[in-house]
Amino acid sequence: MEQRELGKSGLRVSAIGLGCMGLSYGYGPAAERGAAIELIRTAVERGVTLFDTAEAYGPNEELVGEALAPFRDRVVIATKFGFRDGDARAGLDSRPERIREVAEQSLKRLGTDSIDLFYQHRPDPNVPIEDVAGTVRDLIREGKVKHFGLSEAGAATIRRAHAVQPVAALQSEYSMWWREPEAEILPLLEELGIGFVPFSPLGKGFLTGAIDAATQFDPTDFRNTVPRFAQEARAANQVLVDLLGRIAAGKGATPAQIALAWLLAQKPWIVPIPGTTKPHRLAENLGAATLRLAPDELRELAEALSGIAVQGARYAADRQKLVGK
Repeated sequence: MEQRELGKSGLRVSAIGLGCMGLSYGYGPAAERGAAIELIRTAVERGVTLFDTAEAYGPNEELVGEALAPFRDRVVIATKFGFRDGDARAGLDSRPERIREVAEQSLKRLGTDSIDLFYQHRPDPNVPIEDVAGTVRDLIREGKVKHFGLSEAGAATIRRAHAVQPVAALQSEYSMWWREPEAEILPLLEELGIGFVPFSPLGKGFLTGAIDAATQFDPTDFRNTVPRFAQEARAANQVLVDLLGRIAAGKGATPAQIALAWLLAQKPWIVPIPGTTKPHRLAENLGAATLRLAPDELRELAEALSGIAVQGARYAADRQKLVGK
């Protein structure tokens, strides 16, 4: 698979990574462990080198560590700190002593001697970002971490952190149905030489075309709390999926592949991390790495997208408070 450098960090990874959260957490019941390990290892065999996890994703770090152990020298593992006791519902905690504690715990859970990319999961207003960046800088000097990342941080926070310890990558939501980063974040990342790792590049599954207004989610699926997934919002947002379907039909591709190819075409330092529990979806997603959209196709998409107003907030109000700071 094509390799991309995350900004000017020197960290090179596959053009498409694998978001591993959904194998253990967030989208209903966890995948069967053996099947999840097999899926991760299939991704390696298909050329994926970037794998994303976090302490807040239940037993996900242990799963990822076990799956990748035979390939550790050829893959990049990204994990995250920043929630109290590793619980996304318990509030934020990026105190330096907590960052160090999480690093030690993550190293053990992952079964590795260094974390390739260590993200702050969400900005913590109670801890100066300079203290966060300084702590990760020290972990890098100690050899326990290789690169520093931020997730869902705002422009001012990114700039302040980068002044203390160069930020290799920002991980935030970005897709055809959440384009807010284009206004301020993408220009800043280009200026500072920081890579961008979009999560939910398929709109939490909506852009695949497999979800419609009638879809019923498992009671434990977090999309039940997302305003954008309310039944009326899904009905209104079908226009975007219809657009993708029309373009995909003309390219002999799928809507998901068009959505991912569009992301890859935006900047050469963008590396999306779609997640899946299904082998056929993994193959479909990775197929987007070789799909090229011509300049006229990208212009057509830009014009069409400018006329589509996606309905519904991307987070419930309490979760939205944690981002963009």
